[in-house]
Amino acid sequence: MEGYKPELIAPAGSLAEVEAYISAGATAVLIGEDLYGMRLPGELKGDELVQAVNIAHNQGVKVVVSVNNLMSNELLKGLPAYLRSLEEAGVDAIEFGDPAVLSIAKEDAPSLKLHWNAEMTSTNYATANYWGRKGASRVVLARELNMDEIVGMMPHLEIEAQAQIHGMTNIYHSKRRLVASYMLHQGRPVEGEDLGLHRGLFLIEEERKEEKFPIYEDINGTHIMSSDDICIIEDLHLMLEAGVQSFKIETLLKPAAYNVAAIKAYRQAMDSYVEAPEAYQYDEAWLEEVRRLQDPERELSFGFFYKEQVF
Repeated sequence: MEGYKPELIAPAGSLAEVEAYISAGATAVLIGEDLYGMRLPGELKGDELVQAVNIAHNQGVKVVVSVNNLMSNELLKGLPAYLRSLEEAGVDAIEFGDPAVLSIAKEDAPSLKLHWNAEMTSTNYATANYWGRKGASRVVLARELNMDEIVGMMPHLEIEAQAQIHGMTNIYHSKRRLVASYMLHQGRPVEGEDLGLHRGLFLIEEERKEEKFPIYEDINGTHIMSSDDICIIEDLHLMLEAGVQSFKIETLLKPAAYNVAAIKAYRQAMDSYVEAPEAYQYDEAWLEEVRRLQDPERELSFGFFYKEQVF
């Protein structure tokens, strides 16, 4: 596959993580701030964002900024200036879901590439191509798509595609502070960051008590995450063979050491395939460090990759 250089992208929540993930083999990092982006492992804005861009570009790595929040009229007021600041900082692309972001970016920050990320609604090539004709250069595929759907979509796409290949996924979001309300109802009110990323809260269903669903709150509301972690490295070659351009490792709610191990594992698999597609064979040893660091209460699974999905 001459000229095929698939991207490996990982969200980073600090400058230290930017450096660590690049050293591990990431060829792009996803960063941002909570005001405009959701479900980030940490905030990088202002001078730190500029530093992140410089660190990445000095090593030939791209920087994508998440602008995937649900945009209110109030948020729109500051969006043109924010997008201009990203362009001035040298950011390569932004992820968006709201058409308002696309229209403002085209007007105020035209050099930014646009990656359409509509979470679970980016499920077919026709809609992806629609956004491509509007200016998007990439579609972030829904995590609920199975392998056949992803592979089958590729010949029909007019823009790049990105698929998540490792880590947890978001299964529910509400603008309301559901956990804070629940705690208040119980007479145990909490304030500030106590319900944030690092609190370690989770939900358990009555019917599936062995599964724990991480839950946290921030300025964008309540987020509930999956009880298992996608791990598709064993069949990664199927998407590489289909020509998927970008692969994402979700780093949210994971220690940096775990994320580094995951990036290294997939980097080995991707490099091995690109070097000699015909001779490629999956090596179980690539995943040894990931398995050693994996939370024993969280299963490594194929996610929706081999399920018949009903939306």
